[in-house]
Amino acid sequence: MTPEEQQAFEDKIYAYKGAQVCPPTPAQDAVNAAMIRHWAEVMGDTNPAYTDEAWAANSKRGRTIAPPAMMYVWNQEGFAVTTGRASDPQTDMVELFNEYGFTGVLGTNVTQEYVREVGPGDTVYVEMVIDNISERKATARGPGYFFETLATFSNQDGDLIGSQRFRVLKFIPQEQPAAAATQDTLEVPTRIASPRGHDNGWWWDACDKGQVLIQRCKKCQTLRHPPRPMCGECQSMEWDSIESNLDGEVLSHTELHHPKIPGYQYPLVCAVIRLGEGTNIVSNVVGCEPSEVHIGMKVKGKVEQVDEKTTLPQFYPA
Repeated sequence: MTPEEQQAFEDKIYAYKGAQVCPPTPAQDAVNAAMIRHWAEVMGDTNPAYTDEAWAANSKRGRTIAPPAMMYVWNQEGFAVTTGRASDPQTDMVELFNEYGFTGVLGTNVTQEYVREVGPGDTVYVEMVIDNISERKATARGPGYFFETLATFSNQDGDLIGSQRFRVLKFIPQEQPAAAATQDTLEVPTRIASPRGHDNGWWWDACDKGQVLIQRCKKCQTLRHPPRPMCGECQSMEWDSIESNLDGEVLSHTELHHPKIPGYQYPLVCAVIRLGEGTNIVSNVVGCEPSEVHIGMKVKGKVEQVDEKTTLPQFYPA
């Protein structure tokens, strides 16, 4: 893209800054106990303020409330979004990015601010604008632009509930050259390193030694993965671990083609695998065509070095 072409392109995309994506629009459904209960069950949140009507009636609120993090849930479009919708400035802007080669997309961060509670019977309205578009940036994914939407939520009385900022990177995907092969390196680029901390460093250390360990609660013996400090069943902080023999079965899987992240071979099959010990792990299925992977497929794991710095279990057809 020449400087003149870039300037012409930027004139077009910056015209979207401040554009209203949607006017204040009510959710299709009022805040309701069923959706609150489903959310609480999935998240494992047992706060009685959300689901226990008797407890809530005696609280200072006098009623149950929705978890604040559900704020954005009420206005999501659901399945209807897959069947087509009217054009809006954000959709038009994204299509413009795509036309100029910025086809990659990466959600980078989201921040929410909560101001007021809502409960069953309230109606949540959302208004969204394109709040900011950055200058062109050089990123690890490729050259691109960050844009940020601001969604403002209010209730049926016009009172502010909260807001959400969502930042997205639109970029030109870059093919990453393979690292030069030597006796000490692999012929693949290094992946983005997974974080190692107090709660999971022991798991990575074991993996580096060729072992896949599964965390086990000392109190109730419940297995859990990925590693975390507290048992979700009994809330005990005491734990030990057992070694997996890596016999497994595919519970679900997906085939990834885009965006192509350095260090992976595409198409990439990611699967939820039920280990023989009784817990699940997310990993890659390799050693076969992606079309051959299916739910119920028996697999066998092998701890392998996948790049210069990373050792991970990968699963092969059993």
